[in-house]
Amino acid sequence: MEDLAPKMNTPRVAVIGGGYAGMAAAVELADAGLAVTVFEAAPELGGRARRVLYRDTVLDNGLHIGIGAYRKLLSLIARTGGAGAKPAWHRSPLDWRIGSSLHLRAPRWPAPLHLLAALAGARGLSPGSRWDALRLIAGLRVRNYRIAGDPTVAAWLTRAGQGTQIIEGLWAPLCVAALNTPVDTASAQVFANVLRDSLGATREASDLLLPATDLTSLFPAPAAAHVQARGGRVLCGQRVTRIVPAAGHWSVECGRAHAAAGTNATAEVHATAEVHAVAEAHAVAGERAVAEAHAVAEAHAVAGERSVAGEPAVAEERAVAEERAVAEAHATAENRFDAVVLAVAPRALADLTSEWPALQAVHRCVSGYTYEPITSIYLQYPDTVALPHSMLGFEQGPGQWVFDRGALTGQHGLLGVVISASAAQRGSDHEALAAAVHAQLQQLLPALPPALWHKVITEKLATFACTPGLARPPTATGAPGVFLAGDHVASDYPATLEGAVRSGQLAASAVTGYLRGR
Repeated sequence: MEDLAPKMNTPRVAVIGGGYAGMAAAVELADAGLAVTVFEAAPELGGRARRVLYRDTVLDNGLHIGIGAYRKLLSLIARTGGAGAKPAWHRSPLDWRIGSSLHLRAPRWPAPLHLLAALAGARGLSPGSRWDALRLIAGLRVRNYRIAGDPTVAAWLTRAGQGTQIIEGLWAPLCVAALNTPVDTASAQVFANVLRDSLGATREASDLLLPATDLTSLFPAPAAAHVQARGGRVLCGQRVTRIVPAAGHWSVECGRAHAAAGTNATAEVHATAEVHAVAEAHAVAGERAVAEAHAVAEAHAVAGERSVAGEPAVAEERAVAEERAVAEAHATAENRFDAVVLAVAPRALADLTSEWPALQAVHRCVSGYTYEPITSIYLQYPDTVALPHSMLGFEQGPGQWVFDRGALTGQHGLLGVVISASAAQRGSDHEALAAAVHAQLQQLLPALPPALWHKVITEKLATFACTPGLARPPTATGAPGVFLAGDHVASDYPATLEGAVRSGQLAASAVTGYLRGR
């Protein structure tokens, strides 16, 4: 992205929301030479993909995986130094294991030979099911991955003549994992887009990526350090309450900042009206801050002269008032921006901009969303407990996939089980759910001892339901200088980490284009 700093007097951009979309936008804007401030209401960065501390153990509020097709996310992680010196991911060719009933593994062969070999060697699939899968991918290629009418995934698979075995063993679990929406209601076109960029692309694109660290450390925290190293600010514990136009700019108003245990050094917490904003303004506002500092010094000099003249009390009061005025001016200037990226969840977006006539079309879009939850169940066992593979699928519910955090993140004995599109579990008793998942795990590990503790985390509004023909708002809004970012913004992708990052980069590009044209 072109560096705009030489052409402008360092325009200032506010990014509201420190999730994957917001931090992707912030990195791109900082690299373009713009003065970026990220406002995140929570004490941790990451949004709906962030770390959670429980019993001194680092968990994630949702268990996520990636695929090799996540090119934008992988590139940003590499650019910002995600996970430090160690690899950010455990990467391997596609390895799909569901209990003892199905195992499909792709060799390191070029496409499409890798997929042909994976299906030919798959255990648990009949010859007819293997042929069904090949026919589906081949048919999609012929039609350039376009599906007429965008039916549900279930209707499309039936129309394509797919048998029960391949649907239940491959297509349905893959759809729920990728779209977080059941096949009976999921968009066939969006699912086809995922297949296009994974199974239908290069061999590397279908690789399986399992995080080697928590989701905040994977990208948002390194991204914050990257932004700060380029003069930007990342403010956690800052809930934006209003964004109002102010003389060709946008003024961002925050509620009271709050700190929380576990906030790391890359996520600073500031109160916007604190006097130390004067020092920060030097870095952000440059010459303006220096000029104002000179004004304070002159005020002190005047106060000193008047003190000599016999007016010490009045002079001192004036100097204090002038210092306070300068600090307030800095605080006001610090919250005034040339452009704004709204990288918040759809419901927060509606709350924040409900009175904006220019965003009524956006509000109509997001008001039509329904949502799907994701439930993660963590069970801590003795350190000796381990799975035979770092990721395994269950043949029956309630849990769908289990991850061995000992093998992945070094947290030995900790198993994480995920239930995507978990509406059926809404209101479930946590003790009963953990017990049911423990019983599932005993089928994989018959000698499994009782769990030492468990934690159930449900992200109730984890993703929008990716249904057929769903209208999603574009990046640009009707408000000048205001742009949207988030996995819900219009794109080919469902609500994934890759979709969020792509939207953040598109928003950053739109901001630079807008500022260039001012």
